[in-house]
Amino acid sequence: MPTSEKIQLQAEPRTIIGRKVKTVRKNGLLPAVIYGHGFEALNIQISLKDFEKIYTKAGESTLVYLNVGGETYPTIIHEVSRDPRSDKLQHADFYKVRLDEKIKADIQLNFIGESPAVKGMAGILVKNISQLEVEGFPQDLPNKVDVDISKLVDFKSQILVKDLQFSPKVAVKAKPEEIVCLIQEPISEEELKAQLETPAAGAPEEVEVIKKEKLETEPAEGETPAPAAPAQPEKKPEKK
Repeated sequence: MPTSEKIQLQAEPRTIIGRKVKTVRKNGLLPAVIYGHGFEALNIQISLKDFEKIYTKAGESTLVYLNVGGETYPTIIHEVSRDPRSDKLQHADFYKVRLDEKIKADIQLNFIGESPAVKGMAGILVKNISQLEVEGFPQDLPNKVDVDISKLVDFKSQILVKDLQFSPKVAVKAKPEEIVCLIQEPISEEELKAQLETPAAGAPEEVEVIKKEKLETEPAEGETPAPAAPAQPEKKPEKK
């Protein structure tokens, strides 16, 4: 369910771009950008510690109000970049939304509890879905949905999409009968390896998340950020 708390984050305009942006990180700040449909991209910087706290709470679907230079922007954290070696945060993308306009987003599934079939019968928990695409107004989107696996009591047990609890204000795009997780009888390591190497028949196609186009890359020193797109893009571009 969406949090009732209004999540706010303080940020500052950022003038440093390109290769010099590493000096921003050395000062304990996270370089970021705000973009959106009909909105000119805005480079910002945020306290890294503050962002980490908010990111843990909001994820990539809960509304975050960014306060920048006396203006407040309703946004969703759309993407974060990490250093591949250290895993430290390097950059964050905020997508500016309209509160009167529905958007699509992927909601993470949070598996909780303990399955009696796993604990007492050595069953194998198979998770078919880790996130679900939903549509709704930004203020109504949850940051995660709990999946209670304590309901999985025997080898016939399974949890379907229709069994999950969503607000009536949110539309789930997956089919109600789609299996979220199930219990499989114990098998040998050889059998399990063979199953994992074989593509599942009828596996769902990859879905798109919030429609956007990255309006800023970190250009080389002396270059300027890319301009805002005139219309809301349809899919996420490749990262540069």
